[in-house]
Amino acid sequence: MKKILLTVVLGIAVVAGAQDAAQPAQGQPAAPQSAAPVIKDPAEYNAYVSAVQQKDANAKISGLEAFLTQYPNSVMKNQALEILMGTYQQANNVKKTMETAAKLVTADTCNVRGLALLAYFDRVLAQGGDPNAKQMLADGKKYGQQGLDCLPKITDPEIAKMKDQMTGIFNAAIGISDLQDKDYTGAVPALRKTVDANPADFSVVYPLALAYLTATPPDDVNGLFFIARAANLVSDPKGKDSIVKFGHNRYVKYHGSEQGWDDLLAQTKTTPLPPAGFTIAAYVPPTPAQQAADLVKTKKPEEMSFAEWELVLSEGSPEDQEKIWSALKGKNLQMAEVQVITAAPTKLQLAASVDDIDQKRADIEVSFPGALPAKMVPKEGDKINFEGTPVSYTPKPFVMVMEKGALLTKAAPPAARKPPVHRKSQ
Repeated sequence: MKKILLTVVLGIAVVAGAQDAAQPAQGQPAAPQSAAPVIKDPAEYNAYVSAVQQKDANAKISGLEAFLTQYPNSVMKNQALEILMGTYQQANNVKKTMETAAKLVTADTCNVRGLALLAYFDRVLAQGGDPNAKQMLADGKKYGQQGLDCLPKITDPEIAKMKDQMTGIFNAAIGISDLQDKDYTGAVPALRKTVDANPADFSVVYPLALAYLTATPPDDVNGLFFIARAANLVSDPKGKDSIVKFGHNRYVKYHGSEQGWDDLLAQTKTTPLPPAGFTIAAYVPPTPAQQAADLVKTKKPEEMSFAEWELVLSEGSPEDQEKIWSALKGKNLQMAEVQVITAAPTKLQLAASVDDIDQKRADIEVSFPGALPAKMVPKEGDKINFEGTPVSYTPKPFVMVMEKGALLTKAAPPAARKPPVHRKSQ
C-alpha cells in the first residue's frame, strides 16, 4: 500500500510536468490561457521538451540533469525537478530521488509531492535500520510537519484527491519520530490518524501499538487491540511469534488471565480498527483481606508458608486470625532459611517472609532458654534453621514472638526446609 501511494503521487507529478512541457515557447502557436509558466527562449524550450519527452528513463534523467545545469534559473526549474524526482523514483534510485526532492522543496517549500517523498523515505529507511536513522527520523518529522502545514494552502485539484493519503504519509513520519523520542503525546495521535487511514500497514500499526502500551499511563485497551492486529499483519513467522508472545504477556498482565486473548487475535484478523464500545476488562487484584480469606478457605494452617500465616494474622478477619493462631500457639515449629536481622546470645530477630527479607525487617523474635556460646551466635545476614514455640504476635507491624528457641545444626524436616516463596501480598 505504501509503494502504491508513492507511485500515485509521483505518477501525477510526471503527468503534470509533461503537460507543463507542452506550454509553447516564444514564437509557437498560441494556447488556451493558463497560469502555468511559459519558456520564452526557444533553445531553452527545446532543451526542456527534448528532455521530458524521452521514453527511456536514463535518457530522460540525463536530459533533465543537463537542462537544470544549463538553465538553473529557468521558469520550469520546479517542474523539471519534479519530473526528475519522479523518474529517479521510477528507476528505483532512492538516493537520487531524495536528493532531487530536497532540491525541489528548497526551491518550492510547499511542494507537497517532494515533501511526501522525503517524509516517506526518511521514515521507512530509518525503520529499516539505516545507520543514520536518528537524523533521518528528525528530518522526516520536519518534512512531515512542513507538509501538513502546506496541504491546506494547495489548490491543485489533483493534489486535493490525494490529501488523505499525503496526510497519512506526513503523520507517519511525525509519529515514528515522536515514538523514537518517547514523546507519546505526539506519537499516539499522529500514528492513530495514519492507521485509521491505512489499517493494513504493519509499519505504522505496530508502532502505534507500542506507543499506546509504553505511554505513561499506558492505554492498554487500544494498545492490546493494535498489538494483536500487528501480529496478524506481520509476514515473518519469527516476527509474528515474537509479537504474539509480547502481546499475550501484556494481555495477561492487564486482564489477569489469558482468557479472551485468542478471541482478540481472531477478531483483529478481520477487524482493522477497534469497533465502537470495544474494551478489555482490567484485572483488579484482591485486597490483602480478600487474599487472607481465600487462604483460610483453601489451605490448612500446616500447609501454609510463614508469609501466608503472616498475611492472615495481620490482614485477616478476627475469626480467621483466631483459626490460624490457635493452630500455631504453643506448638513447636521448625523453620528453614530464615535471615538474621540482629543477634544476641539470648535473642535473635529474624525475617522469614520474602517481603521482610527484602526490607531487612524482623518478623520473628525468638529467645533461647540460655545464652548461646559466642561461637554459635549467628551474624547479621546469615541464613539459619531453627525451632521455637510461638507465644504471641503483633499484627502491624507483624512480629511473632517465639520462646524455647534452638538452632538446628541439621536440616529441618522436608515441610520446613523450603525457603519462603510467598509474599504477604501480591
